[in-house]
Amino acid sequence: MTLPLLAIAAWSGTGKTTLLQQVIPLLKARGIRPGLIKHTHHQMEIDTPGKDSYLLRKAGADQVIVASSQRWALMCETPQSAALDLHYLVSHMDPALLDVVLVEGFKDEPVPKIILWRAGVKEDVSPLLDEHVIAVASDSRLEVEVPLLDLNRPEEITAFIAEWLSKT
Repeated sequence: MTLPLLAIAAWSGTGKTTLLQQVIPLLKARGIRPGLIKHTHHQMEIDTPGKDSYLLRKAGADQVIVASSQRWALMCETPQSAALDLHYLVSHMDPALLDVVLVEGFKDEPVPKIILWRAGVKEDVSPLLDEHVIAVASDSRLEVEVPLLDLNRPEEITAFIAEWLSKT
């Protein structure tokens, strides 16, 4: 079973995370189980310095799973990887537990995406538009050839996603 992917892509500072924080509970309220992959350009640490998992990873473990009865997390060191492989990351998600994988970022990936565009963040939306864009969510009126959603109405965006999922 292949999980549907939907990227939420935009320039930095547009509000991708803020929108996803609003949309995810709305999707769950509709019975849709979302997973999430977030792309970051920053050096990241997800375990706490000084804790056992951090110390053991820093000691040289290439993969560390931290697990409790509530959740588990897998951390992988990838120093030899040249670029992130979105489909490889998705392959580590459990399709039995999810209905869709939302992807924050990865704006250059050839996957369906909703582009966010906010007035004043960048001059033009056109560099973000490609054949994979299924909608644009904006706080401005734009001339685009895909559905234009109101960036400030997460319910409208959620309804669009639910409708899109029903057709995939």
